[in-house]
Amino acid sequence: MNLKKAKDPFRFMTQMSLTQPTGVKVRDLHELLNQLNAVPGSVIYYHTHHFLKQHQYLSPEPPNDFAYWVTHVLREERLGERLASIDTVRFSSLRAIREKLISVIQEYLAGTRTTRTVSDGDELYLMKSISFVFPTSYQARDLEEFLQAVRKISVLSLYHHIFEARLRLEKGVNDFSTWLEGELGEKQLAQWIVGLDPYTQTLEALRARIVRLIEQRLRSLSQEGARAS
Repeated sequence: MNLKKAKDPFRFMTQMSLTQPTGVKVRDLHELLNQLNAVPGSVIYYHTHHFLKQHQYLSPEPPNDFAYWVTHVLREERLGERLASIDTVRFSSLRAIREKLISVIQEYLAGTRTTRTVSDGDELYLMKSISFVFPTSYQARDLEEFLQAVRKISVLSLYHHIFEARLRLEKGVNDFSTWLEGELGEKQLAQWIVGLDPYTQTLEALRARIVRLIEQRLRSLSQEGARAS
């Protein structure tokens, strides 16, 4: 089986993240709304994505810090439900997630006469996530090499190429799919990976599904080669 070789190899990266306090805290919905308009994207990202690394081997319903605080601390359950129902996977940028959070809170406030304020100690302390990206020793020029690398990379590397690239770097598409389609012409495989919902499974489960998709494609290519010969 002669596999297509990429002109530019895929170079696998990994990352480390540092969580920093912003020094900002909010006590009610008006303060939360003001801060959502003002804080950098790294704050939005942290409070909607930090659970992914904390639960690498569990697959809970994806929590949203804003929804959790509004529901369980501020006791605005109706709004909390609406914030929790925001489907993060539908958004291709942090800007779009920010705008959705803001619009949901604005709509709620427009129809509410009174809102609650939490006591001292129950404020929502806003944090931000800072990422440091490093190259790994893995790279791939064809689909078989890519498969072997995906099997070996760390979950932090997987996280970087699936989540960080799509949202923080605002590419809209994960790095794997971009390279597979652009360099190898594997449009269908790229779309299959795009179609995976990375928020409802662990990183290891996501890796396993990507591996199975690539293996399936390699078997198909092998069969096509056998028929051609």
